[in-house]
Amino acid sequence: MSNPAPGFAAHPDHAISLHPSTALVRVSLYDQPVAESRRTVILRESGYPDVHYLPRDDVDMERLTASDHATYCPFKGEASYWDIHVSDGAAEKAAWSYEAPFDEVAALKGYIAFYADRANVDIVEEG
Repeated sequence: MSNPAPGFAAHPDHAISLHPSTALVRVSLYDQPVAESRRTVILRESGYPDVHYLPRDDVDMERLTASDHATYCPFKGEASYWDIHVSDGAAEKAAWSYEAPFDEVAALKGYIAFYADRANVDIVEEG
């Protein structure tokens, strides 16, 4: 068994769980499609709303540009950010991924999440 990530060792009451989902999730910017998947992973984390992570294969990566922005989460690892570009505009740092997630959330590798609270970004879950 691997050692727990630093955040979990310091905060054993902090819960994170991953749940595969087959619900259809669509992401768009200015009503232009960016991603669509029935193979998402829902991350449930103490104190935060659920987040759908979509496999990179289901994201139009030509609409995303890597940002030089990064943050560190003591429970998941270092997050890389992405800007979204469509013909009607852009949303900076509107998506993120964990390129080398901690063991406890290793299933997030190769997945991207999107901020539902960014202007003109829509995330719709159906069934």
